[in-house]
Amino acid sequence: MLNNIKNQFSISDFENLSGIKAHTIRIWEKRYDLFNPTRHGNNERLYDIEDLKKLLNISFLNNNGWKISKIAKLKPIELQATVKELTFGDLMKNEAIKQFQLAMFSFDVQLFNATYFGLLQQYSFREIFQEVFIPLLDMIGFLWQTNTISPAHEHFISQLIENKLHINIEKTQSSIPNKNKTFVLFLPENEIHNLGLLYIQYELILKSYHTIFLGHSIPLCDLQKVQKIFKHTVFVTQFIVNPPGDQIHDYLDKIYQKLLQSSDSECWVSGQKTNEIDLNLVKPKIKVFKNIKDLLNNI
Repeated sequence: MLNNIKNQFSISDFENLSGIKAHTIRIWEKRYDLFNPTRHGNNERLYDIEDLKKLLNISFLNNNGWKISKIAKLKPIELQATVKELTFGDLMKNEAIKQFQLAMFSFDVQLFNATYFGLLQQYSFREIFQEVFIPLLDMIGFLWQTNTISPAHEHFISQLIENKLHINIEKTQSSIPNKNKTFVLFLPENEIHNLGLLYIQYELILKSYHTIFLGHSIPLCDLQKVQKIFKHTVFVTQFIVNPPGDQIHDYLDKIYQKLLQSSDSECWVSGQKTNEIDLNLVKPKIKVFKNIKDLLNNI
């Protein structure tokens, strides 16, 4: 996997990652000599990982009121020190996202944790997840689609976020759950993106609901076995990359037939692929939510 890590970036990659227009990057490069990219055969600019770190740090300072002319005068060590100083100060949520991006590309656990604990000084975990991690994960999805990041980057940052989720879930599980309703959280077969589902479990536990987290790639026949044990069951799932668009309605129909039709159970569905669902074709007892926040508002 490490051999496939992306270590060269086009100027369009830079624009996607920093939010700074390619035209502006070219001007900064020419006027302040901030970067010295190599040139591809077709004269395309190619930047390395150190250039990316520098750009994200420059963007961070620029968005915090620093003029580019002043930033350009900073030596590399001064640039990093200034960013770290601001990171430990009143860290804005949108700027924290850029620091998490930088941690992702640098495979820097220390930077991730420093940014995370800096946020915890001002915000609750719920605020951090909903207002920082969810936009970060949405951005990572976009970067994945534009081939800006490699699987190694996505796995690295996802694992760090997952670790924080597990820690916070464990902290909330001390109270005795209300077992009048059981939420069973699962992902369809071949679906492995479970961060959103873990966060839903966290919110359910906060509200003292009984939860069973089964994780990814769960066959429906296994859910039937769980259903035999618990009377009133709410199945909660997410469609991130699976099932494929042309199979979504067939899959929802199977959920209805196997789990809902002859029971008092229901199923809640969220995730990016819900925009491919025709709500007019959805069977009773299946609720479709555009995003996690809509689902949480239904609890």
